[in-house]
Amino acid sequence: MTASKRRWLERLAPWIVTIGLLVIWQVVVVAFRIEPFIMPSPSAIFDAFVQYRDSILIHAWQTMVSTLLGFSLGIVVGLLLGIFIGSSRLVYAGLYPVLIGFNSVPKVAMVPVLVLWLGIGQPTAVVTAFLLCFFPIAVNVATGLATVEPELEDVLRSLGASKTDLLIKVGLPRAMPYFFASLKVAITLAFVGAVISETLASNDGIGYLMIQASSQFRVPLMFAGLAVIAAMGVVTYVVFAVIERRVTGWAVRGQNMSISGGGG
Repeated sequence: MTASKRRWLERLAPWIVTIGLLVIWQVVVVAFRIEPFIMPSPSAIFDAFVQYRDSILIHAWQTMVSTLLGFSLGIVVGLLLGIFIGSSRLVYAGLYPVLIGFNSVPKVAMVPVLVLWLGIGQPTAVVTAFLLCFFPIAVNVATGLATVEPELEDVLRSLGASKTDLLIKVGLPRAMPYFFASLKVAITLAFVGAVISETLASNDGIGYLMIQASSQFRVPLMFAGLAVIAAMGVVTYVVFAVIERRVTGWAVRGQNMSISGGGG
């Protein structure tokens, strides 16, 4: 298979798999006569989306705004915290276990506390999204900074480089592939946080819509909400994957060159 055909196959593979799974799903539901209130078919979910599209799109926009606000806050805090932790071995040793412990706390358990502080609505959803997404950013940036070789630092210091020079000219470029890779994970976690908050403490958003649909046994509408969340997550993931390739393509190409060079 030629390289061009392989690239086209890689681009089509997600669509082929997704369409195949939907066809199997439709066939199974029809063949076994599964009731819609148990497992609606893809066609029933699409009909529910068409029927309630105005309401779904309004709530989807609310979820998207909350997610992006929390994600933006997570980028700023995660990047600064990652630089702070990764630039000092002492700080890394002291704060990293604290971050691990904080991340181990289920964020759904923190929503009632956030409601007490911020009330019901979008602020709680934004903060919940932030709490879920900042950790992978901070950890990846800190890891990228911490993986700078000590020998390289010693050589640059002997040439007169200051600690700030090492951070700006060596550490941050080294951490960029880690940073942009973490964004793809963080954006999906931000969606999870926003939807969790909306199901528990909001009057807007896809999470709220799904809770209302569940209370009224409108199962196809619930699945339509899930499909919309999945679609938004995939779109934002693809956006950051493209940004990652554009910004840190030098790291991938360099890796491929070193592998091919080693094989030769």
